[in-house]
Amino acid sequence: MTKPKDGEPAFEPFADAAAVRTVGALAFENGPDTIALHGSLDITRDKAGLAQARALKATVDAVVAALEAADLPAEVAESTTAPTVVKNPFA
Repeated sequence: MTKPKDGEPAFEPFADAAAVRTVGALAFENGPDTIALHGSLDITRDKAGLAQARALKATVDAVVAALEAADLPAEVAESTTAPTVVKNPFA
């Protein structure tokens, strides 16, 4: 679990499908089987860049620790559930 910033909830990798940790414009989207990364991050050579680099490292370290602590399969099985069609709410 990564140490949250003030007012930000803790990010526990693979614990739920709702938590998102944002570092700069880079988002780590939590899921039970995957962590999806979206966006970008510019790490500048200043104190702000150092803070972002530390936040990035803490988040990746938490993901690695969660993976190391688990009994992992060779790979995650793909979902066999067929997609469903839903009525367009805007039509």
